[in-house]
Amino acid sequence: MRKSLIAKVVTGALVGVLVSACATDEDASSVNSALEKTNKASEIWPKLDIEVKSDSAVEKKVSDILSTMTLEQKIAQMIQPEIRNITVEDMRKYGFGSYLNGGGAFPNNDKHATPEDWVALAEKLYQASVDDSLDGSSIPTMWGTDAVHGHNNVIGATLFPHNIGLGAANNPDLVEKIAHITAKEVMATGIDWVFAPTVAVVRDDRWGRTYESYSEDPAIVREYAASVVKGLQGSADKDFLSDQRVISTVKHFVGDGGTVGGDDQGNNVASEQDLFDIHAQGYVGGLTAGAQSVMASFNSWNGDKLHGHKYLLTDVLKDQMGFDGFVVGDWNGHGQVKGCSNEDCAQAINAGLDIFMVPNDWKVLYDNTLAQVKDGTIAMSRIDDAVRRILRVKVRAGLFDKPSPANRPLSGDRSLIGKAEHREIAVQAVRESLVLLKNKNKTLPLSAGKRILVAGDGADNIGKQSGGWSITWQGTNNTNEDFPGGTSIYDGIKQHAESAGGDAILSVDGSFEEKPDVAIVVFGEEPYAEGHGDRETLIYQHGSKKDLALLEKLKSQGIPVVSVFISGRPMWVNAELNASDAFVAAWLPGSEGAAVADVLFGKQDFKGKLSFSWPSEPQQIVNKGDETYEPLLPYGFGLTFDAENVLSDTLNTEIKVSNDSNTPMEILNGAVQSPWVLWLYSGDDSLTVNASTHTVGALTYRTVDKEVQEDARKITFDGSEFAAMRFASKSFFREDLSAQLLTEGALSFNVSRHSDITQPVTVGMNCEGEGDTAGSCSTQIDISEQLKAMPADTWTNVSIDLQCFVDEGIDFTGLVVPFELGSAGKASLSVADIQFTPNAAESASISCQG
Repeated sequence: MRKSLIAKVVTGALVGVLVSACATDEDASSVNSALEKTNKASEIWPKLDIEVKSDSAVEKKVSDILSTMTLEQKIAQMIQPEIRNITVEDMRKYGFGSYLNGGGAFPNNDKHATPEDWVALAEKLYQASVDDSLDGSSIPTMWGTDAVHGHNNVIGATLFPHNIGLGAANNPDLVEKIAHITAKEVMATGIDWVFAPTVAVVRDDRWGRTYESYSEDPAIVREYAASVVKGLQGSADKDFLSDQRVISTVKHFVGDGGTVGGDDQGNNVASEQDLFDIHAQGYVGGLTAGAQSVMASFNSWNGDKLHGHKYLLTDVLKDQMGFDGFVVGDWNGHGQVKGCSNEDCAQAINAGLDIFMVPNDWKVLYDNTLAQVKDGTIAMSRIDDAVRRILRVKVRAGLFDKPSPANRPLSGDRSLIGKAEHREIAVQAVRESLVLLKNKNKTLPLSAGKRILVAGDGADNIGKQSGGWSITWQGTNNTNEDFPGGTSIYDGIKQHAESAGGDAILSVDGSFEEKPDVAIVVFGEEPYAEGHGDRETLIYQHGSKKDLALLEKLKSQGIPVVSVFISGRPMWVNAELNASDAFVAAWLPGSEGAAVADVLFGKQDFKGKLSFSWPSEPQQIVNKGDETYEPLLPYGFGLTFDAENVLSDTLNTEIKVSNDSNTPMEILNGAVQSPWVLWLYSGDDSLTVNASTHTVGALTYRTVDKEVQEDARKITFDGSEFAAMRFASKSFFREDLSAQLLTEGALSFNVSRHSDITQPVTVGMNCEGEGDTAGSCSTQIDISEQLKAMPADTWTNVSIDLQCFVDEGIDFTGLVVPFELGSAGKASLSVADIQFTPNAAESASISCQG
């Protein structure tokens, strides 16, 4: 029987559910299910008292615009491509609602693009969006960017400490000032919208985005989120989204900091209560302050991807919490939803996603979404809701009334980029973020009038001290010249020494001719961003332990050692702490490295306190409030000059490895094992293996049988140039395989020789991510003599002590290629059963001594 149904439910506030007069019993069941979810949400998730209130004039304008729009125009508002993949003509034809520049994307593909270049591109795309000659639409577009520690994509901008350092400063007012400065520098380049703040509450510091989090304490994250939103957007009752402010984005909804194993884009298995109590507090702060957009997260919650999670995106975020802005996806995040691809994902829109962030595949996604609305897969009401939300934000931001980007008050004002007053705030942030972990015999503060040795590869390296999301996405391929106006830590030390009549000698390797009075050693993690930064352990350095060796060398010579540790997270550095008289956690201070020296020399005392607990074990997961709480140094710890030192020189340095690390890690076991992808290379040519046979340049590849069908790989080199079969990580992310090394492991594989071996055949590894140069490593070990000794066409096991690769410079905390078989000569081989085998180094057929 067909019937009409109008249901209403009060859950702290009125939530209306309307169904058309021709609804069926099936529809009624669906409504009842929705009401049950709403009731469930109200038990845990609050109705927020959002400071930006609904405005009837805004809503009328939005409705008036929406009523004139075609379906094609509406879908275009929901598509966000990337500047490397659209043209001005594309914008004129489609009228995209927004666009972005990803990390490492610049106007004209020029890393050194000027503020004028940024404004020029913004102006061109804006004018194309309001040109209605092709698409019939004059709705202005908006440009979104990742300005996560200042306007970090732009040469010369002020780069502030990353969030982990700001959390240690515990100064919400300072953070609001930083956000306002960021907004002004962003607006100087003609951009409207910033993808910040990140409000992840990290529970496992092995996650590669830990430095994007303010704290493991949800209370700090909640307070900071409100401060950043107000700094970017202005206060709701003052200069909200004025010509001095940009649209903010609270991200990533929700639970990205709590994935199992600290796996980027992994699975959060928290209860719903913990999801709110721990991981959602940043949204309470940021949304209450009036954030106009929320970015969906890559992670899953109990197995379901957030980009397709209707309960969390719609029932919780929009209906229960009362968020009336829009939800934007992350970089092709919709493509990870079950049943979706980058080009096709009705599920995400139906779940509550309002804007697809689709850098490359926007044309096909646009066409598919259009078709899915026409065939009823996506309801027109859902499209109208999404576009209404987008238009609401644009109207609130004044985009329909403001001048075009080139004519806005701050656009093109080059003086704002790296302005002296902005850098002074960054200097304050650096000084307040430093945390003193050890200060034996009151080593600090230092006297600047002495002979000071400055060592370590981080001492005069602005790129390293700035970390990821600095000019480039991963923060690699940068030199000091890429940070005009910035200072290194050595710059500050030198300035203090010279002004006091002392002497600061820069020597990266710690060598000297005249014994110094004190050594300052600056060392730490190489830059990384998401994916590349994930680790299996928190051990700082394996293998060569070059930084530890430097510290111990200086200490053995009777020189007081001050360690300045650059990192994106707390790390297990017990050995380095033992070898240091003083130890400073400097985090990732950004472009104003000289400010570190201000504190070392006592211009200001240490103020920073740990916003993350410091681990006592390499694989320890430890957070404030744990039932068993045994960190090396607790949350809130931080010495001042007068405080008593608490760390001895005899901290435990025994490396304990979990039982999981005693299991072989397979690379090829019949099939290629995750996360590895098989590539073929010959000279400058390459391809991903996606068939049973391939030929590329000097290399011929095919699958063959060893024990079962197609469980081995045969490669034939014709000798015309160097060619290789290479297993690389997906997306060329660096993988932490250090646990295999810690268990005295070996690289093991079976090989069958089908030809004579007359020239070198090498087994290689490297840790070069896509586009990397700085901090990368690569080596090949010649196995031709072992191959010559084998009987032909017979399977033989070869194993290589992993220490051999370490001795050649391989860093097992960041491998991209764990196995490469290559040659420039003629050869034919088959390989199978490639794996890292624990406890096999002693019996390896190839040892470190050959």
